[in-house]
Amino acid sequence: MAVDVVCEREVPRPREEVAAYAADPDHTTEWYANIKAVEWETPRPLAVGSRLAFVASFLGRRLSYTYEIRELVPGERLVMSTAQGPFPMETTYTWQDAGAGATRMTMRNRGEPSGFSKLAAPMIARAMKRAMGQDLERLSRILQRG
Repeated sequence: MAVDVVCEREVPRPREEVAAYAADPDHTTEWYANIKAVEWETPRPLAVGSRLAFVASFLGRRLSYTYEIRELVPGERLVMSTAQGPFPMETTYTWQDAGAGATRMTMRNRGEPSGFSKLAAPMIARAMKRAMGQDLERLSRILQRG
């Protein structure tokens, strides 16, 4: 069973600011509760082909995986994917103007779990949706504080 989870939030900050902050891997641990560490495997700056090693905790498990940037349109779209672990996944961020200096940020995680993760896909999808909503809320609070 494929997992495809979408979550969005309006952030009361300009699109360029939201996108620059959210797309910067060095900020990831500040706004993602489950991401514990990010290491650059390729030189900065972020570009198509950049590789980033993540250490995360999800549903009580420690996960290590490497994302590769597949698409990057600054201020509009970021797509990254990993083929590692029990849950190969693609993550997409998009940013759109939402009027009055606000931004609508959308996060999408989709993948095809294998092994035990395949059996637990509905539970994983619910947990992902909850975590993504909390992460976007945290991102919004951080950016509002300036």
